[in-house]
Amino acid sequence: MNRSLSADLVVVGLGPAGRALSNRASVADMDVIAVDTHPDRQWTPTYSAWADELPEWLPTSAVGSITDMPAAFTTKLQPIDRTYCVLDTAALQKSLETEKVRVLAGTAASVTSTSVRLTDGRELTGRTVVDARGSMGLTGLAEQTSYGVVVDRDQAEPLLEGSGAWFMDWRYDNGAATSAVPSFLYAVALDGHHLLLEETCLVGRPPLDYRELQRRLHTRLASRGLTLSGTEPVERVRFPVQPPPRSHSDRGSVRFGARSSMMHPATGYSVAASLAAADSVIEALRHGKRVGTLSVWTVQRLRNLGLRTALGLDPELVPHFFASFFDLPVTLQRSYLSGRSDATGTALAMTRMFPTLPSAARLAIARTVLGR
Repeated sequence: MNRSLSADLVVVGLGPAGRALSNRASVADMDVIAVDTHPDRQWTPTYSAWADELPEWLPTSAVGSITDMPAAFTTKLQPIDRTYCVLDTAALQKSLETEKVRVLAGTAASVTSTSVRLTDGRELTGRTVVDARGSMGLTGLAEQTSYGVVVDRDQAEPLLEGSGAWFMDWRYDNGAATSAVPSFLYAVALDGHHLLLEETCLVGRPPLDYRELQRRLHTRLASRGLTLSGTEPVERVRFPVQPPPRSHSDRGSVRFGARSSMMHPATGYSVAASLAAADSVIEALRHGKRVGTLSVWTVQRLRNLGLRTALGLDPELVPHFFASFFDLPVTLQRSYLSGRSDATGTALAMTRMFPTLPSAARLAIARTVLGR
């Protein structure tokens, strides 16, 4: 067995981000090696995106459902005039084929800017190494957790109350006290026949555990007239909403996907940003340019401030915070949620929200900014 292999590009990790980058690099005729502990594992999580985030090259078959007007319920009902999609996970994975990529099964022991050493002793070298392993399994990071069930759409459609989907429903009918760590209902169509109903802790350190989320979901659904049979398919989600700090050895390596600034710390979304950024990252790598700009760095700093704000708010203030956010024009919502390099729009969204918040929330944000 050859213990040393080289390529133009070495990608570590074959989740949605790593697979998208490998696929698009091979389309651009780059020589690519991709390594993953379980490269053929079938993806099972639910991935969603705003329709305007998705790249043109992504086939329509990768989209499982489309909602033209989702809604949030914060302190009030707030329709969101922005099309929302749930991706077809199996079709997405199939669309990111890796036929022209040298795919290896292996686990990275160390990653540098130009080399990867695997636990079995093999070494991979490349003009560029991209670390797309995500942050799953790492400790000490702020995390998002969810517990959801898949139900028949006809049975659960009344829970949407005429909205296409609940992007966030913060109402207090889940049995939790207003002073408890908050959670919301996320309710979306997976396809024409099924809805995902998911109780979600947006961010916590530590987050709510599955047992508590399950209890809250069952209480919430029962209060709205839906009693579960207990045989519904279940989805459990837990992942960090912030990338891990860099070690000395991986300084200089390119990070991509959830391990990078593509992870939105205020929402936990990273897949659409990774798909959308793949071609521009590859273009930069092919021409020896730096991946990332000052504006991307600035947006990441601003979003990290938003994460610290979310962690520092008193629970009863969280619905008010999002009420102010969804009162913003959709253009500013888009800047904050999706504008990965839109520093001006991100800052404007944050400053426009501030005076509309309750005084207790403004004080909490001021303390966060001042580091108190």
